Amino acid sequence: MIQIKTPQEIETMREGGKVLARVLKEVSQLIRLGITTKELDRAAEALILQSGAKLAFKGYEDFPGVLCTSVNDEVVHSVPGDRVLKEGDIITLDMGLVWKGFYLDMARTFPVGKASPEALRLIRITKKALRIGLKKAKPGSTVGDIGETIQRMVEGQGYGVVRELCGHGIGKELHEDPKVPNFGKRGQGAELEEGMVICIEPMITEGDWRLLKAEDGHGYKTKDGSLSCHFEDTIAITLAGPLVLTQDS
Repeated sequence: MIQIKTPQEIETMREGGKVLARVLKEVSQLIRLGITTKELDRAAEALILQSGAKLAFKGYEDFPGVLCTSVNDEVVHSVPGDRVLKEGDIITLDMGLVWKGFYLDMARTFPVGKASPEALRLIRITKKALRIGLKKAKPGSTVGDIGETIQRMVEGQGYGVVRELCGHGIGKELHEDPKVPNFGKRGQGAELEEGMVICIEPMITEGDWRLLKAEDGHGYKTKDGSLSCHFEDTIAITLAGPLVLTQDS
């Protein structure tokens, strides 16, 4: 069942989204050659708790970390550990928190050191996919409108769109209805209404979109070993248009 939020609840989520955006920005500034993904996780945990928020991911479906650290061919939900970041890697930080009883969720992909032109292009196109999908997040549109718009642009650039995972509603639970795929057909799926809050999160692959479960038991990686990229924001549906909650300005 889709949960409609009141204006006051959306404002509370906006407060939490600003906190999350600031924390993710601070953690991203720690990305460098030689750091481990576990060190990034520890920094994220400290910053979230210092902000007064609660941890969203740690313990969720037995996930052991505070943030997901997916590197290169890892798509999502990778467990932080002893992996050392190297020159040319790309890493996705996928992070959530709970603010006054409401979940917020966001993700960004970053280059490590000097990444290849191909990796930087993948990051740029995935970021654009989120931006154009966001424009469809308004009352009267459907989740299919969002997915079709993202899919058409991404595949037109020669990339793959992950089918096995998707965006979602969010609020008092981390994952609520509706599902928000990054592919689809116009006019299909749940219709967006004022007061809905959703996560749009393009997961794009340089090669084939098919996935394998990672060795850590939580993450997913590309079946063909190609690079993957992931951007995500939490967005409220308003009469004035999409309101991005996970930004610090």
